[in-house]
Amino acid sequence: MEIIGWVLVLLFFAIGFIGLVYPIIPAVLFIFGGFLIYGLFFDFSELPWWFWLIQSLFVILLFGADMLANAFGVKKFGGSKAGLWGSTLGLLIGPFVIPIAGILIGPFLGAILAELAVNRSTPKQAVKSGVGSVVGFITSVFTKGIIQMVMVALFFFVI
Repeated sequence: MEIIGWVLVLLFFAIGFIGLVYPIIPAVLFIFGGFLIYGLFFDFSELPWWFWLIQSLFVILLFGADMLANAFGVKKFGGSKAGLWGSTLGLLIGPFVIPIAGILIGPFLGAILAELAVNRSTPKQAVKSGVGSVVGFITSVFTKGIIQMVMVALFFFVI
């Protein structure tokens, strides 16, 4: 049973890190789920209250960071709310339409199309918004990756 427990914990952590670049997967929830699985298979008492408090704050931070990084990238490059929404839709749809490359192409094209359709932006401005969405996505992945590594490192430190 111990081996099954560790396999599940590590599998949840791995899925959490895959979720950094595949936005359909709620990455941080899988990391948190790994902690819960550990408690169920082994012992929750090994994870003190402050551990759960810190990890819960990280979860909240990650959800906020994800939204803010994308919005910052689009806005910083002159995009509008339409560009932000287009980028988000492209991020969700892109990986299904163009596997792997769609992760970057989807938000880029989504922001461009939304800017052109809704705001009647110039093509140059629409492309700037698309670039901003990609910069925001990459920034978000990097930031979330660091925070998730800290979460997992804290877990292994505590146990």
